[in-house]
Amino acid sequence: MKHPFVISEYVRWGDIDLAGIICYGAYIRFYELAETEIFRAVGHPFGEMFERYDMWLPRKVMHTEFDAPARLDDRLEVLTYFSRIGRTSLTINFDVMSADRARLHAAAYQVLVCVSRRTFEKRALPAELVAALEPFTMSCEEARRAW
Repeated sequence: MKHPFVISEYVRWGDIDLAGIICYGAYIRFYELAETEIFRAVGHPFGEMFERYDMWLPRKVMHTEFDAPARLDDRLEVLTYFSRIGRTSLTINFDVMSADRARLHAAAYQVLVCVSRRTFEKRALPAELVAALEPFTMSCEEARRAW
């Protein structure tokens, strides 16, 4: 059975608002950390991957739904997986859970499009990258069932 990739991170002082709960925009920091680490874990750290394949992966879509506020010093787990890998784009998903996984705080997906670094024209995802991401490619239901 496949499992999502998981990172753990605390809600920090800079993440909260005057009400003492996480700001909506702070979740983007959690997503960025998780995305960076899942690519590193499959052997494609950004610094090397973009050079090797002469490409970028800009966002076309960023969608988040918020279920429960997190507070200062809460330890959160970000479950990360790919729900779709197409010819020129992929969909990366993030489920932000309490450390005990009893509560879903936020769920998000982003669509990343593969483009040439020089022209920003759409191009095919490298086959090596697609193969490396396969172990973390699953539906939302599969990812949540795995935990």
